[in-house]
Amino acid sequence: MLGAPAMTAADLRDLFLATLVKEAGGNRRRWRIVLGEVRVYDRATHAHCNWSVSPSGSYDEIAEVERVADDLRARHPLID
Repeated sequence: MLGAPAMTAADLRDLFLATLVKEAGGNRRRWRIVLGEVRVYDRATHAHCNWSVSPSGSYDEIAEVERVADDLRARHPLID
C-alpha cells in the first residue's frame, strides 16, 4: 500500500516546534528546550500511540505543549 512516508521522531519534533511557534508565539529555541525529546516506543506494546513527550517549563508552556500533543496524537499516533 502506497502512502506518505513514515513520520520519524525528528519529523514529529519539527512539526511540534513549527506548530508551537505558529500558535503560541515565541521562538524555536525556547520551545525546543520546553519540549525535550520525543520518545518512541515499540508498536507491539504501544499499539494505539507509540510516542510521548515530557515537557518542562512554566505551567502555561507545558499546557501549550500538551494541547499540541493531543492534536498531533490524533493525526500521527504511530511514528517510526
